[in-house]
Amino acid sequence: MSSHIINLTWNREGKGFGYKEYSRDHVLDFGHGITVRASAAKEYLGTAGIPDPEQTFVASLSSCHMLTFLAFAALQNLTLECYTDEAVGYLEKGAREKPILSRVELHPKTVWAEGVTVSAEKLQELHRKAHEECFLANSVKTEITTIL
Repeated sequence: MSSHIINLTWNREGKGFGYKEYSRDHVLDFGHGITVRASAAKEYLGTAGIPDPEQTFVASLSSCHMLTFLAFAALQNLTLECYTDEAVGYLEKGAREKPILSRVELHPKTVWAEGVTVSAEKLQELHRKAHEECFLANSVKTEITTIL
């Protein structure tokens, strides 16, 4: 169907390579001149203030859900002005006592265009459909919950 390529680059930059010495910072290149600095979470010896893999995983799930939600709203002529989400991912111990991003909570807020009224039931239906059809939600074991 399609392929999605990123290029990741990490360099030692002359630092030691002991476990607590090497930098976790790296660059994600999405092509077309779009790059993002990333690191491990601060708790895992990364640099605070730049995205870590757990955050980018949560962001990807939130973005995919939103894009699918927008598609369903547009197909039903329900015009949106604004969609925001403060998504939260929870790193917890998994079945083998290893950390996993076990669940993600989406907290979407929608502002509809003037004259558009969407009932609570319709909103829940749109989010349910978005979850069921989101490519990434269908690709992971992580529990994803939409909290309205």
